[in-house]
Amino acid sequence: METRTKIRLLDVVALTEDLPQRKLNRGQVGTVVESLATGVFEVEFSDNEGRTYACLALGADQLIVLHYTPVAVA
Repeated sequence: METRTKIRLLDVVALTEDLPQRKLNRGQVGTVVESLATGVFEVEFSDNEGRTYACLALGADQLIVLHYTPVAVA
């Protein structure tokens, strides 16, 4: 059973699926910049220079939160 982390504003996330119509691939990393509705988030994708190349609404099922420190296990 997979436990999903609650997605919050400014979380760093990765796509869990390809979005060819937006030229985005599974694994591309973005930042949550707005919560639009329950389970729907505006995610901004930027290059290494900080230039935004995509910004779109995505469902929580299309995202995984990335962690930079260990997560406590209950």
